[in-house]
Amino acid sequence: QVHLRSAERLRELCCANRGTFIKVGQHLGALDYLLPEEYTRTLKVLHSQAPQSTRQEIEQVIREDLGKEIKELFVSFEDTPLGAASLAQVHKAVLQDGRTVAVKIQHPKVQAQSSKDILLMEVLLLVVKQIFPDFEFMWLVEEAKKNLPLELDFLNEGRNAEKVAHMLKNFDFLKVPRIYWELSTRRVLLMEFMEGGQVNDRAYMERNGINVNEISRNLGKLYSEMIFVNGFVHCDPHPGNVLVKKCPASGKAHIILLDHGLYQVLSESFRMDYCRLWQALIKADMKKVQKYSRRLGAGDLYPLFACMLTARSWESVNRGIDRSPVSASEDVEIRSNAAAYLPQITQLLNNVPRQMLLLLKTNDLLRGIESALHTRASASSFLNMSRCCIRAVSTYQKSKSHSLYRRTQISLTEALSLWQIDLYELFLWLKGSQLGKWVIALLSRMHHST
Repeated sequence: QVHLRSAERLRELCCANRGTFIKVGQHLGALDYLLPEEYTRTLKVLHSQAPQSTRQEIEQVIREDLGKEIKELFVSFEDTPLGAASLAQVHKAVLQDGRTVAVKIQHPKVQAQSSKDILLMEVLLLVVKQIFPDFEFMWLVEEAKKNLPLELDFLNEGRNAEKVAHMLKNFDFLKVPRIYWELSTRRVLLMEFMEGGQVNDRAYMERNGINVNEISRNLGKLYSEMIFVNGFVHCDPHPGNVLVKKCPASGKAHIILLDHGLYQVLSESFRMDYCRLWQALIKADMKKVQKYSRRLGAGDLYPLFACMLTARSWESVNRGIDRSPVSASEDVEIRSNAAAYLPQITQLLNNVPRQMLLLLKTNDLLRGIESALHTRASASSFLNMSRCCIRAVSTYQKSKSHSLYRRTQISLTEALSLWQIDLYELFLWLKGSQLGKWVIALLSRMHHST
């Protein structure tokens, strides 16, 4: 009852202050594996049901930015938004030429209000720092100062959308809405209209015959490619921004990636250290886990850093995070440890490179989706990460080598490592398939008869 009361008060606070406060509430609502259910369930509405701007406010923004009235631009324009988020809301409309579009319109007061929100947050954090010297949260303000102006520029969002669509064009299951530049400004963004169920809605997927494990696996592929191979990462994958839909023609399930305002560009040195750290975590190589955690700013808190990255207990990290799925008792241990080690967590967040902060947020959101779909810690996600890490490290090594022999050697090592992963994945598939069960049963009978 206390959790529910506190969560409802927190939701009301976010809705009353809007803007930046809603963004914080959205993040908290995605931490399924960390916060009590009363919080996540109550705050999840902020992903797509944040306070809305009125029709008059929407008309004002369109008039100021596009120089025309709504009725001049559109044959029809739905008054009720498809979704309302912290900075903007999206309406379905039909252009004069018959194209159905999604119109993203910024809340009119958010530009001016965001700077006040950040100032207020800075003052409050300084007060918290005086009362609780162990808690170091100023990095939060620094990140907000850097990221909010980018998120408030919808032209930047359009460019990011086109870049990621081109970058990941090999993934035929990914759909990114096309941008209509002729009717887009810094506060209004016109996109191709796409619809689907939220990626954490398991019931929607089951009703529409969408394979939950396939969606989880493909989402992991997308983010592994962005983080480890390209170093250009969509950092706001909360469920309102990731939709799924089954294509009626092909029967394939598509992942629709929305809201491209917040991206993190990773430096090459950071990306390589991060790749090697994940390789060490997957192999349970504790010496390398310590080495690369320290290189990423974790210092002596590297065990805590490893647990934060994987959302697993230190015992599971030592045993190997791909060896066993997350148990209910481990979830309880993680929640209790998060509270117990809060001063160390804040210290760690203050020490790691700024690039790591958005990656940790992205990890939190992705893990929240996996938790809702009951697909956390599946072997396939770690295999996909391993593939991307191997490819990224090999590409980096070849770029630094001037010897043809050495580059050939690196390519052969890469091919062999990828082949080993393919073989292991085939083994896991056979083990879980009906054919595999028959073979195991037959071998077992042969063993007993001998």
